[in-house]
Amino acid sequence: MVNMHGEYKVPGGKLVVADLDVVDEHVRNAQISGDFFLEPDDALERINGALAGLQVDTSAAQVAARVRGALGDGVEMLGFSPEAVAVAVRRAVTGATGWRDHEWEFVHDVPREPALQMALDEVLTEQVGAGERPPTLRVWEWASNAVIIGSFQSLRNEVDLDGAARHDVTVVRRISGGGAMFVEPGNTITYSLYVPESLVSGLSFTESYAFLDDWVIGALNDLGVAATYQPINDITSPAGKIAGAAQKRPAGGAVLHHVTMAYDMDASKMVEVLRIGREKLSDKGTTSANKRVDPLRSQTGLDRADVISRMVGTFRNRYGLLDGMISDDTVALAEERVAAKFGTEEWLTRVP
Repeated sequence: MVNMHGEYKVPGGKLVVADLDVVDEHVRNAQISGDFFLEPDDALERINGALAGLQVDTSAAQVAARVRGALGDGVEMLGFSPEAVAVAVRRAVTGATGWRDHEWEFVHDVPREPALQMALDEVLTEQVGAGERPPTLRVWEWASNAVIIGSFQSLRNEVDLDGAARHDVTVVRRISGGGAMFVEPGNTITYSLYVPESLVSGLSFTESYAFLDDWVIGALNDLGVAATYQPINDITSPAGKIAGAAQKRPAGGAVLHHVTMAYDMDASKMVEVLRIGREKLSDKGTTSANKRVDPLRSQTGLDRADVISRMVGTFRNRYGLLDGMISDDTVALAEERVAAKFGTEEWLTRVP
């Protein structure tokens, strides 16, 4: 018999823990626990009973359906759901790790040019995957204005190159998907998480976005910002969008999750550089690009450095964080990637 343990903190909700006794690839006994609310009391026994006999390779959707079928009508689940139970079970059987299972390193990097930032993201992700550095939280500093387009975006459809040149904006392409981001030094907060795949094991891609963003949403809430996660990859508030996230999972055992947040913004300049289509604006429920992004400065009244400090403090209090650095060898390797890939016309125009 093998004992398996999995935990899942529901974004904006409660912790769900699955402890499973597994024999011959089947769950013999299951115990679901957590700080959730559940009525009536015997509903927990029904959940545990629904999991007994389950094959360990059962999909999350099938597990959730099994739990829902066992509960029937008249059950109140507060702070969790059958889907949350299924995620906890999947994390147990896939050997997922928790945040506190890792020693996290923090790097508040020096200002770097946009292409080098793109290369560093790739190199640092590979290093975490290879076990050459611990899981890392990196806060970026930008050396110049930039537009960063997603890996699969068309350059000519997304960027007005004349506008970019007029406003001294460097255009680069990142390795992750998603939409274009407009950044100015001092007006943007950008960070990357380089995490082992085990941390998001048992989660769908959409679930992993919410899971990896939960700490920063908590930090923003503590700052008085009514921030919430909006699928697939946005952090928003009643005043407007705050940030966009993107992920890349290269072969090698690590996940890159990076987020760009608007601290302050020259919206008129942004719309001269980015070709923000009418369809995209209407999809976000607004008719003006100025209303699409609401800077953190207006919502917090804090200096940018204070916002970053409070964010990092939240991460440190939740999961622990040791101060680290990026070695000269790592920077040199990233510079080689700039020359071979991220600084080339071929990479920038891979989707013309």
